[in-house]
Amino acid sequence: MAKHSVIEPTTELRRSPAAHLEKTMAAATVAGERGVSLREISFATQVSLRAVPGSSAHRSLAAATGVGLPSSVGEVAGNVESTAVLWLAPDEFAVFNAAGEEFTTELLEALGEESGQVTDLSANRTVLELTGEAASLVLRKSCPADLHPRSFAVNQAITTTLANVPILLWRTGQNSWYLMPRASFTEHVVHWLVDAMAEFASEPVI
Repeated sequence: MAKHSVIEPTTELRRSPAAHLEKTMAAATVAGERGVSLREISFATQVSLRAVPGSSAHRSLAAATGVGLPSSVGEVAGNVESTAVLWLAPDEFAVFNAAGEEFTTELLEALGEESGQVTDLSANRTVLELTGEAASLVLRKSCPADLHPRSFAVNQAITTTLANVPILLWRTGQNSWYLMPRASFTEHVVHWLVDAMAEFASEPVI
């Protein structure tokens, strides 16, 4: 009798949306007082939740995330070091984990038969990290949002646009940002950012 082998799934076969742009992003790095760098956060877990505030589904999902659900525009429950939940709409949230921890099943079990939604969208968005003293200046070239710290504090996130592309923008630190465009826009966003970063490799003209 012939024997059949089972091929276990492996991350070695996975390719992230910006994997082919890794060298391009690394080459664009600028050091110094006007420094800025760009990289991809590969295979982060991103799960969409839908539940009406005040409902039993909302309470169940809030408890299951371990950090609750945010209640207003820009609010983030949790933080980038572990699991975070970003506010997208009054009844829509994005659960995020940079390490790629799998918790979709747990959220589905918590929702049970209640009226709500849990959808794994990890492959839907690219996660790009822009860091450095000049990071905000790079974003300001084509992002209409007010990025000043008094209006956009650390650990806040909003939906906005960059280079005419819809993105989810999350300020993860004073000089660090997560940009999350849809995967199909990865090439456009990366090349736009690389081009915008080039200015800071030269001395400013006074």
